Amino acid sequence: MNAPTPPPRFRFRDILPKGLYWRTLLIIVAPAALLQLIITLVFLDDHWQATSKRMSQGVAADIALIIQLYERDPTPENFADLEQLARRPLRLEIAFLPDAPVDIARCTRSGSPLDRYLTRDLEDSIGREVWYDSTCPGNQVIIRVPSEGGVLELRAFRDRVQARSGPLFVAWISGATIFLIVVSVLFIRNQVRPIEQLAAAMEQFGRGEDTGFFRVRGAREVRGATHAFFDMRQRIRKHIEQRSQLLAGVSHDLRTPLTRLKLQLALMPPSAEIEDAKRDLADMEETLDEYLAFARGLAEEAPEQVNLASIAQEIAADASRHGAQVTLETSGAVETPGRARALKRCLANLIDNAAAHGDRVQVTIKGEDNFVTASVDDNGPGIPEDLYEEAFRPFSRLDETRSRNQKGVGLGLAIARDVARSHGGDILLSQSPLGGLRATLRLPRPA
Repeated sequence: MNAPTPPPRFRFRDILPKGLYWRTLLIIVAPAALLQLIITLVFLDDHWQATSKRMSQGVAADIALIIQLYERDPTPENFADLEQLARRPLRLEIAFLPDAPVDIARCTRSGSPLDRYLTRDLEDSIGREVWYDSTCPGNQVIIRVPSEGGVLELRAFRDRVQARSGPLFVAWISGATIFLIVVSVLFIRNQVRPIEQLAAAMEQFGRGEDTGFFRVRGAREVRGATHAFFDMRQRIRKHIEQRSQLLAGVSHDLRTPLTRLKLQLALMPPSAEIEDAKRDLADMEETLDEYLAFARGLAEEAPEQVNLASIAQEIAADASRHGAQVTLETSGAVETPGRARALKRCLANLIDNAAAHGDRVQVTIKGEDNFVTASVDDNGPGIPEDLYEEAFRPFSRLDETRSRNQKGVGLGLAIARDVARSHGGDILLSQSPLGGLRATLRLPRPA
């Protein structure tokens, strides 16, 4: 009995952004924002709250003094003198409300966290219940204290109770952080865009598309990589042209003597030896065509929108006419940009290879979000897993494993993978549900 698979461990990097743009932005913005957050918290705790607490203690002492002086002599004359004293030096406004409740409705339910400092200091100084509200509009806070015969209501200016530098500091810090983020977004975007453009050009060139030249910009390293890509692209194109010219010359030089040999054999009296020689010449022509197909590549064909199912149906019909039992299944959107003749050659090699080693061939074309896959299954003897990569090597026959294959020179899978990779895809081998080999062509489809 197999042991249960342990659940995957959480890794912090799994939740990090994968793109260069967002990673660079995170590297720049996160430390700056964290530093400013720490500075803000330290300032609020050490300066703003401490200063506001001391200011609240001063206001509480003034209010306690006013209340004590009033309660010693609760006469209208004394209250008038205290009112003048509170207004001018202490910047307080006082009013006596006879037979009024201490608690009334607040302007807003929630107040400032600093309100508790003033409330606690007042209660400690006066020794009685205090009602405090700093949520009403205006530049004053309201304090209500019970007194003999009513309630003493005092109004103090906010700048006497709370330090005004705290909110201003937070506003400056927040504004600076937002400004830094905006500048970082613009700067990083301008730096990442050339890299994205270079990556897109490389991907298009890998699919065999002509990207042309584009404006070189960005940092010095990015400019150097772009120029290196241009040089590499020119060298590859020159190499492909030279290879095509070389093979064209080889084809011309070899086909001429082969044609003369075929003519001479046709003029000779028929015999078993002559028939054997004709078959050898036919094998030589087939081998030469396979060499040319492998070396010619894709340089001579322009890309277009290709329906892989239509190509597979045409190849399957041709294989069926030659006696192979081929079935085709299609699902999803199976159109992808590519070179029609090259993809047809690729699929034909896979289907012919499967038909040569099995009695049944199943072709499945499936369209996915970003890929189009073509799976070719056969019920032949298959290939051991350790020989999968060996099967893609040019001129590899694997005769000991696939002994039924007596045709070709071992270039079928090599040509097919060459076509697939030139389109930005690949071909993978695996065990087939039919018992033989499965070859899966996987081509990317741009969104």
